[in-house]
Amino acid sequence: MSSVSPALKAGSLAAIALRLVERYHVLLQSAATEQQLLAVLARPYLAPPIVSLAHQWMTELLAMAERVAITDRIVACRDPTDDTFPELAVSGNADLILNGHRDLLALHPFRSIPVVAPAAFVLGA
Repeated sequence: MSSVSPALKAGSLAAIALRLVERYHVLLQSAATEQQLLAVLARPYLAPPIVSLAHQWMTELLAMAERVAITDRIVACRDPTDDTFPELAVSGNADLILNGHRDLLALHPFRSIPVVAPAAFVLGA
C-alpha cells in the first residue's frame, strides 16, 4: 500500500482496488512503507478530508497486511522514498505492485513484477 488516496475518496478506483486486495489477495507491508503511510496520514492538511472511518480502515489494513523484511535494497525511483515499494515487492515476492503514482508506473514491469494502476487492476480483476 502506498497511497492515502483510498482514504481520501471512498468511492475512487484506488479505494475499490484496495477493497479488492483486502478481500481476495494478500497485502504486503514493510516497516518503511508502514512508516511512510502513517507519516502521510498524520499531515495536518490531510486531517479534514480523512474521516475517522477511513483512517480506521487504513489502520486495519496495515494490521492485517503481511509484514515483509526487506532483503534487497533498491535504487530505481526518482524520489528515493518511492524505492520502498519496489523493495517490498521484490523482498515479498509480490505478484504485482498496485500503485497509481506516475513515477512507479514508469517502472512497469519492475524485475518482471507488473506495476498496475488502480483503474487497470479494477477493470482486470
